[in-house]
Formats: sequence, C-alpha cells, structure tokens
Amino acid sequence: MIRTALVKALANAGHVVTAVGTAMDALREVAVRPPDVVVLDLGLPDVDGASALRMMRGDSDVPVIVATARTGENNIIRLLNAGADDYLTKPFSGEHLLARISAVLRRRGGVADAPAAIEVGPLRVDLGRRSATLHGRALDLTRKEFDLLAYLAARRDHLVTRQELIEEVWRQPYRGSEQTVDVHISWLRRKLGETAAKPRFLRVLRGVGIMLVDPR
Repeated sequence: MIRTALVKALANAGHVVTAVGTAMDALREVAVRPPDVVVLDLGLPDVDGASALRMMRGDSDVPVIVATARTGENNIIRLLNAGADDYLTKPFSGEHLLARISAVLRRRGGVADAPAAIEVGPLRVDLGRRSATLHGRALDLTRKEFDLLAYLAARRDHLVTRQELIEEVWRQPYRGSEQTVDVHISWLRRKLGETAAKPRFLRVLRGVGIMLVDPR
C-alpha cells in the first residue's frame, strides 16, 4: 500500500517510476535499466535492505535514498558509509520524498556540469567515469575514496575542513564523525603512495583541514 501511494505521488510529479517488491528484482532493474535515482526500503522480504545497498554499490553508482524506520544515529552513519546518498526516516510524506529526490538529482547534476577530468600533477581524476589514475596507472578506489578524492581535486590548493567533508561528501552531521574522515584519508594516502609523515598530494593543517596539491 505504501509503495502504491508513493508511486502515485511520484508519477503525479512527473517522474517515470518502476516499482518492485524485492531486493533481487531491484538489483536486476538497476543492472538492466539504470534509473536516475533509487528509493530503497530496508524492510525487504528477501534480503535486508542494507545488504541490498552494498550489493548495488558493487556495480552501480546510481544515487540511492534509503527509507528506514531505524532512527539511531549509528544506523544512519552505517548506511551512509555503505553508499547511501540520503535517507528518510518513516513515516514520511510524498512531498518530503520528492524534495529529497530533487536535492539528490541537483547534487548529481552539479557533478555532471563539472570538468570531465581534473589533473593534479601525475594524478588524473575522471569525474565522468568515476576513475582515477596515477602516472597512468589505475587506482583501485572504493566509492567513498573516489568521492573524497574528487571533492578535494575540484578544490585543489584550497584548504577544506573536516566539517565540510563530512557534510558534503558523507552527507551526515558533523558531531563525532572526524574519525571517519581520518580513516578514509589514511586509506587514500596509501593508494597515492604516501604517508602522513611523508605527504605528497594530501597536506594536512592540523586542527584546520586538508588540501590536495601538486607534489611537484
């Protein structure tokens, strides 16, 4: 009943909607007919929604809005770190969902309008293909590592605060989330062939923020 009501609200607002009732059907739809955005309920009959999200992220970068009754902050943080772009806690209205969809699509449109690729010395970040190379060799980045690298590359030589990264890359409240950024920066350093003691691309101003620079 809820799915039917949401389909009607979205269709009335001009969206073309495909509705399915299981995680496996959703994964097939995303693979065969990639949509502009997915609204994913966590209470699915065949696979837990959080697991479905991780499987979807394995081969698709489609924006995902999670609908959940799990309101605890730790649950929300886990979902966002697993690849959700936004979330809604139940109950919510069709108007609220439409507003969230519009916001997610605007953010995705902002990426599309950016330069196709950004070069910082020997590092090349291809925004369209969501890939990065260093000295011509592909970097094996997770989705969130790429998001972090792309955000910093688009602001090369400018100091970016941890609060900005958490709010703009992770899309979550700043409170108590600094460790999430630090861990991802550490992983990204290793893949860029540097360490905190011997930085090349990633320069940290302790207590203030981080910037991406040309190591040359």
